[in-house]
Amino acid sequence: MIGAIAQRQEERAAEIVAAAWDLARNQGIGGFSLRELARELGIRQPSLYAHFDSKNALYDAMFADGNRRLIEHLDRLKLPSDPRAALKSFTHQWADFALEDPARYSLLFQRPIPGYEPSAEAYGYAQAAFGPVAGLLRSAGVVDPGDVDCCVAMVTGLMEAQFANDPGGDRFIRHLDRLIDMYLDEIHQRSHQ
Repeated sequence: MIGAIAQRQEERAAEIVAAAWDLARNQGIGGFSLRELARELGIRQPSLYAHFDSKNALYDAMFADGNRRLIEHLDRLKLPSDPRAALKSFTHQWADFALEDPARYSLLFQRPIPGYEPSAEAYGYAQAAFGPVAGLLRSAGVVDPGDVDCCVAMVTGLMEAQFANDPGGDRFIRHLDRLIDMYLDEIHQRSHQ
């Protein structure tokens, strides 16, 4: 009996998160209210507090949900054995996932909500999603933490430029392979000096 109740609560929380994503896609990640969310679900606003004690708790559930979906997306990849090709394939899939949903991108890769910081539990999903990137970079010869930071900045910078200047297009993101090559070539050249 207790298991069935817990399962129903989990399912209801997932419905709330899904409805919150829908509103975020239509109104922006910070643009919807809990009142609108409750109306969308056909419930009264106080009923939301049975699942999330604040809007930040809802954002935390959304952050965890988005990163779990990213992990699931990346886990399905069949990567080539060549480290450079594997890094390119992985970063393309990462970028494709991010670019397909601006609201999710905003919550996962920016800090759009004043006062909201992911909880340690929710942030654990983000770290798990990033783990394969670090391994692929090591396989490609990237070991310096500063070089890892540069790769993250390069890929997210392309995604930012894409959203800002050519939403729905590929003007910036199409250069990802070229930039990965330039990045790795520079690191390898430096290591052989």
